[in-house]
Amino acid sequence: MKFDPSVDIDRFQILAVIGSLIFLALIVYLVRKKKLREDYSLLWLFFGGIFLLLSIWRESLEYISKAIGVAYAPAAIFIILIMSLFMIMIQFSIIISKQANQISMLAQEISLLKLKNSSSEQESEVKK
Repeated sequence: MKFDPSVDIDRFQILAVIGSLIFLALIVYLVRKKKLREDYSLLWLFFGGIFLLLSIWRESLEYISKAIGVAYAPAAIFIILIMSLFMIMIQFSIIISKQANQISMLAQEISLLKLKNSSSEQESEVKK
């Protein structure tokens, strides 16, 4: 692959490494400030580490593109990005489904408790 000599690859690599480090630091900061739960942050940290690795090791993108059969190596980064977004969306869909089931169960339990409370109040009024 031929590169344009006017393009400074080293500058782009440094920016990519700095961007990845800032992203990872942001995730850690959000976890420390309790804005993001630890179990939700694991996938973000994993993919942040992947992108940091891709930023540091230049040849990794060429190796990955050959391994998955992509002719144009920079296109492989988009495939990796799309796959990571799909995995994060699946994780959040699982979490949302679990929480929706828990909310439904809690609503049913509250209804049963209210029914039990109202029936016990009626029994106590009848005894008076």
